[in-house]
Amino acid sequence: MSAFVIREATPGDAEALVPVMACFGHPADPETIRARLLLLRAGDPTGRILVAESAGRLLGFMTLHLTPTLHRPTVVGRITALAVLPESRGSNAGRRLVEAAEEYFAGLGLSRVEVTSGPMHAPAHSFYRHLAYEDQGVRFAKVLTKA
Repeated sequence: MSAFVIREATPGDAEALVPVMACFGHPADPETIRARLLLLRAGDPTGRILVAESAGRLLGFMTLHLTPTLHRPTVVGRITALAVLPESRGSNAGRRLVEAAEEYFAGLGLSRVEVTSGPMHAPAHSFYRHLAYEDQGVRFAKVLTKA
């Protein structure tokens, strides 16, 4: 297994995140990514953005959030995005990111981790199943018209 560093993303990672965001299906320029990183940090103090690096190269990222709910005994940990460069898939970078998320959530005393993954990311679904995540529902979404 390759040596990975899993760490918090910084605004300085914006340029390296461009190809990862593109392969994730959400292309963005470095300035947009930098602004989103700053917004996520400011807007959700419980959220985290992690990156996987190997030999100084950024291979992937993940966003994590805590969601309080009325119907669960603890806050729910959510992995809301996970992407790894195509050439790095199978390197265990994705697995290491998920393990880091699970360790983070467990350390907070959470009893549940959920992953959101849309139909356009169907190949990732088998990855999550391989890591013992189970299909437990359907996600619905509606795009609101801009005012």
